[in-house]
Amino acid sequence: MAHRRVGGPQLANSPTVIVMVGLPARGKTYISKKLTRYLNWSGVPTKVFNVGEYRREAVKDFSSFDFFRADNQEAMKVRRQCALAALADVKSYLTVEGGQIAVFDATNTTRERRAMVIDFAKENDFKVFFIESICDDPSVVASNVMEVKLSSPDYKGCSSKEALDDFMKRINCYKNMYEPLDPDHHDRDLSMIIVIDVGRRFLVNRVQDHIQSKIVYYLMNIHVQPRCIYLCRAGESESNLKGKIGGDSGLSQRGKKFAVALKKYIGDQNLKELKVWTSQLKRTIQTAEALNVPYEQWKALNELDAVSSHHGSV
Repeated sequence: MAHRRVGGPQLANSPTVIVMVGLPARGKTYISKKLTRYLNWSGVPTKVFNVGEYRREAVKDFSSFDFFRADNQEAMKVRRQCALAALADVKSYLTVEGGQIAVFDATNTTRERRAMVIDFAKENDFKVFFIESICDDPSVVASNVMEVKLSSPDYKGCSSKEALDDFMKRINCYKNMYEPLDPDHHDRDLSMIIVIDVGRRFLVNRVQDHIQSKIVYYLMNIHVQPRCIYLCRAGESESNLKGKIGGDSGLSQRGKKFAVALKKYIGDQNLKELKVWTSQLKRTIQTAEALNVPYEQWKALNELDAVSSHHGSV
């Protein structure tokens, strides 16, 4: 089990705390989970610490948006305690359990709360990288609320109307005390990326190392909103008829009929902004051309090279 010394000078490979920032229903948890999965896949031990889960554990009988009002002093104390509990687990993960990156998933909408996290990181020689999600598009926010928030454990037993009404009031509670990151003045020395309107614009400030560059690149190339992906094989090729694997033959007659049927199917789906990718092989290109829509050829989608032997094609 790995142990790291704390309290000394920050090392080049110091663990990083990613701090999410933004109003509810802005995709913070979605980004946190996607980024964590990517970093773990890349070989960087990463874990999400969602403060909402700590709050649900501490407050079994959640009632309404009143819990999130700035003038609810008792609730404010509970929320702070939950944040501190999450940070304690962050410290354990990064110093004892061998973690390299911890994602602190919460709203963190005030400078006071962010300062608390920064102080925590300094005390433990952790780097800090902020990810703020800003979205003022009502349709995107409404979609996120309907798809994710209304199924939250907070609203178990509530009707959709009751849950929607309460959650929108919760958002307003946060809006009243929201202090966005200010990379031009107050927060100019902080490392951050601000994602605006689910990726339409980005603002990046003071990227410090390779890991942060990796995070920025990933966030600038993912889609925060869910979308549908269709995977389809090319139509039957002449090589298929001969039982050969590999080669670059065109479509057989049945393959051409398949392409026509695929065009009808795609048309029936009434897909907007459809993008089609193919390999550089004839059969995939001919299948795509039948759709009568723009398409792109990608070498990376070519099949692995077929192996030749003295006995013919394999």
